[in-house]
Amino acid sequence: MDNPDNKKITPQQDFPDTINKKVNRKMAARRHTRNELWQGIGTMGIVGWSVTIPTLLGIALGIWLDKNINDSYSWTLMMLFAGIISGCALAWYWIAKEQKEIHQKRGNENGK
Repeated sequence: MDNPDNKKITPQQDFPDTINKKVNRKMAARRHTRNELWQGIGTMGIVGWSVTIPTLLGIALGIWLDKNINDSYSWTLMMLFAGIISGCALAWYWIAKEQKEIHQKRGNENGK
């Protein structure tokens, strides 16, 4: 739809540009389908491990504290919750980071 002379363009004249834009958009979508699939699977792995590792570390620390500190509190349970909370915060960080990267890539492809 580039019209430097400001002349009226008929639909027949605009048709090749419209088709070209649609083809380019479709080819870009096909090119990135596999990348986004693997990126999504990778993100799920990062999210899973970012919750699992702090939770397991919290449990291990809690068991160690229960053995070494004679207290009426269950350190294992408290450290389990602390690990889950810190893991969820870490997962939130990774998801926000990945989402920001995806939006930046899509913005660059669309010419923004």
